[in-house]
Formats: sequence, C-alpha cells, structure tokens
Amino acid sequence: MTTRSYNFLHWRDLLIELVSRDLKIRYQRSAIGLGWSLMKPLSQLLIFATVFTSVIPLEIPNYTTFVFAGVLSWAWFSSSLTSSALSVTGNREMVRRPGFPVHLLPMLTIISNGVHFMLALPLLLICSWIQVGPPGISMLALPAVILVQFLLTLAFATLIAAIHVYFRDIEHLVGIAVMLGFYITPVFYRPLQADHDFAFLTLWNPMAWVLEGYRAIFLDHVWPDPLNYLRILALAVPVLLFAAWFFNRVSARFVDEL
Repeated sequence: MTTRSYNFLHWRDLLIELVSRDLKIRYQRSAIGLGWSLMKPLSQLLIFATVFTSVIPLEIPNYTTFVFAGVLSWAWFSSSLTSSALSVTGNREMVRRPGFPVHLLPMLTIISNGVHFMLALPLLLICSWIQVGPPGISMLALPAVILVQFLLTLAFATLIAAIHVYFRDIEHLVGIAVMLGFYITPVFYRPLQADHDFAFLTLWNPMAWVLEGYRAIFLDHVWPDPLNYLRILALAVPVLLFAAWFFNRVSARFVDEL
C-alpha cells in the first residue's frame, strides 16, 4: 500500500470517527436525537407552504416539493458555512495535537451537516412522489448534484475557516451574508426572468444553479442542465484550489493564534 493510499484511508476513518463524535455530542441527552435535524426544514416547509399557497399565493405548481427542495439544499449550504467559521477555532485541542490533519476540519462540518441533509432526502422523495409521481431515470443524476454542491460548499468553507483564525469578525459577517443570501436565492420563489431588473441575482448565483438541479430531478423528472454544473465547477474548483493553498500556507501558525 502506498503512502498516499494509507493517508487517504486514515483520513477517511478519522472523518467517520469525528462525524460520529460530533453527532453524539450534539444530540447527547436529547429525547429524539437526530430527529431534531428534521425539525427546522420541516417547520420552514410548513410556514412557506402555508404562507405562499394560502396567504400570499405564488401560484407555483407543486409548491410543497418546490420549496422543500430549496429549503433542504440551502439549509445544508448555509449551516455548513456558518459552522465552518468555528471549525478550527472551536477545536483547539485537536489543532494542537502534533500531526493532526487540520485541513479535515472544514470538511467535517460539511459532512456533519450533510448527514442531516441525507436524512431529509427520503422525505423530499416521498413528497415528490405524492405530488408529481414516481421518480424517473433522472434520479441517477442526484449524486452528481450533491457532489457539486459539496465541492462548492467546501471551497468557501475552507477559506472561511482559515480567515476566521486571524479575523474573528468573519463569523458574524458570514452570518449576515448567509441571511442575505437566503433572500436573493430562489429558495421559496421562482428564479427571476432574464428581463427582470434584478435577474443577475438568479443568473449569476451558483446556489440558484444548484437548486435548479434538485428541482429538475424531484419536480420535473428531467436531467439537470449540464451547463449549470460546468459553471459551478468553473467557480468551485479554482476557489477550492486557492482555499486549500491558503489554508495550508497559514495553518502552520494556527497554534500560535489559538
């Protein structure tokens, strides 16, 4: 076995152990445990479905499935970014251990929040089945959509985690950015038309492209537009490469800053 293969297997096992530990700590002494991970998206779904179908109708067909796909995807993205700010500073003991792979910490937050996302996906599938019908062959594209969102999130999370060690206000700035991002991303409303004055909020929003993919699969039962995912990769890959380089460059001084 090569050194690279050994490192990969070691990091994989370490990630699994850390994710398990994180979830156990988070839901320790909780009556329903991981069930709480479904409460927030389900409560948001209930609010949006009630308000925008009965109080202020948006006239969007199969709105429950439409908004559920948006809420789940955005929840994974936003919770991962807000958690990533503390992924290094909140794990001082591990960072100070000689030889600990610090670069895994931002990934840990994304995978931990991704567990909640994966637990809710069957509910989205059931909702889609009831409103639209049984899933089609386009469901085979779901892993690719999830992977692309993971890479996009990891790119920003790695950068945020490294910067926060030196600039502690980044946690609050990310919180504000995530809040604003929720409203300029078509989570609970249709993507803006090209002739709209603020169409750029949809046309140049990578999370809007991600949502289109989930909705194509669960709502329209068609293959996601591959052009959107080439755009996401064209953004995510360079940012991720830069973030990894920057993280590795400054990580040697993390212990001094903590």
